[in-house]
Amino acid sequence: MLGRTQVEISFVKVLIAALLALSLPLSALAEEEEKAAAPQVIYHNLFPALVGNFGSGPKLKFYKADVALRVSGPEAVAKVKHHEPLIRNQLVMLFAQQTEEALSAPDAKEVLRQEALKQVQQVLSLEEGQPVVEDLLFNNLILQR
Repeated sequence: MLGRTQVEISFVKVLIAALLALSLPLSALAEEEEKAAAPQVIYHNLFPALVGNFGSGPKLKFYKADVALRVSGPEAVAKVKHHEPLIRNQLVMLFAQQTEEALSAPDAKEVLRQEALKQVQQVLSLEEGQPVVEDLLFNNLILQR
């Protein structure tokens, strides 16, 4: 009798191990499906950097801005790439309108970032019917005054 109990215990152990081994691939598949269903965040860099002058007066003032746009999914990236010349133009015009006084404020870069995002979203809303871009980030913003 003792031998039969050991066989039953061994069988139960093997059965549990097999069930666990089968459940691991199923949980991995469920995780992959969740990742596929979740929107994919992509940062699209506007390349080359935006460079130009701003302000008025006898002395020229320059800016250089490395801009990244946060979008969800490859379809949004395709839309942004398609309208990139219009987006770049809008951003260049925004930077050119800035004054030295406005850019000297403590929170000037954040205000400029928010205004740039707003304008990019407006352009894309007019062209695509939706803002497409979720956020705009300055990877680098250099102002020479």
